[in-house]
Amino acid sequence: MNRNKKIVVSAAIVIAIVSVIISINQTNTTLRNLFCAPCIEGSNNNLEGSKIIQVTGALGPESIAFDPNGDGPYTGVADGRILKWQGDELGWTEFAVTTSQSCGCLLMAKKKVSREWFLQFMSSILSGDKTGRLLKYEKTTKEVTILLQGLAFANGVALSRDRTFILIAETSNCRILRFWLHGPNSGKQDVFAELPGFPDNVRINSNGEFWVALHPKKGLFGKLILLNSWLGKTLLKLPLGFRQLHSLLVGGKPHATAIKLSEKGEVLEVLEDCEGKTLSFISEVEEKDGKLWMGSVLMPFIGIYNRFRN
Repeated sequence: MNRNKKIVVSAAIVIAIVSVIISINQTNTTLRNLFCAPCIEGSNNNLEGSKIIQVTGALGPESIAFDPNGDGPYTGVADGRILKWQGDELGWTEFAVTTSQSCGCLLMAKKKVSREWFLQFMSSILSGDKTGRLLKYEKTTKEVTILLQGLAFANGVALSRDRTFILIAETSNCRILRFWLHGPNSGKQDVFAELPGFPDNVRINSNGEFWVALHPKKGLFGKLILLNSWLGKTLLKLPLGFRQLHSLLVGGKPHATAIKLSEKGEVLEVLEDCEGKTLSFISEVEEKDGKLWMGSVLMPFIGIYNRFRN
């Protein structure tokens, strides 16, 4: 396609998409169903039965971790604090602050930082940016080694149970990469799993399996972006905010998807909240004692799905 024709086609598509944004924001059900990805075949729509724990006064409890004693979980939020869950009676308490700014400055800066980060997030996906890297840091020598580069939005990482490989979520390409640390393939990479959406974090469970959180599934617009990076770059030049760009990417409908992969990259289980009734845009799934703890970079709460009760 020559340059002039590409510009004309791009403009026509952008105009159509902007019209769809307006329609979606007016809750046009037909268009929403057209642009939003359907439930994944064979999935269980059980996540809508999850319990919600609000993180009052904070946004984006994205990542979750338990300490060696099993206490927690701990989570980081957008204003730089690390919070610890102390149970239903005490709730969340401040465990640490990852910045030297005072609390007042943190609260004032929170919205600005979040807005800029979200726009950068969308820009990385829509522009086809491939500057992501996998780095290794040696604690003894304090040296940093580049293991992989040229990644399309490098995101969550997870080490295998036998420590022979590490997984990397390549968000913009909707896949999980595997980098071999030991064995005959040491230093090489391959595709561990192709996914039906944009992966965020990857977490290993006690069985050596991996939970992957999909920020959104891959709808019609997501597929177009993957095929035509110039479309995303054109959209970024328009006066569209994060909400509008994000609405396009997710098809205008909140939803949540968690996928469990085997040590070989096979899909073992898919859990969803297809209509976003309880959970949406999850960023991580941490499994502990039969429960799935799910964070979100956009929402002010953590979800808990009890696998024994559902």
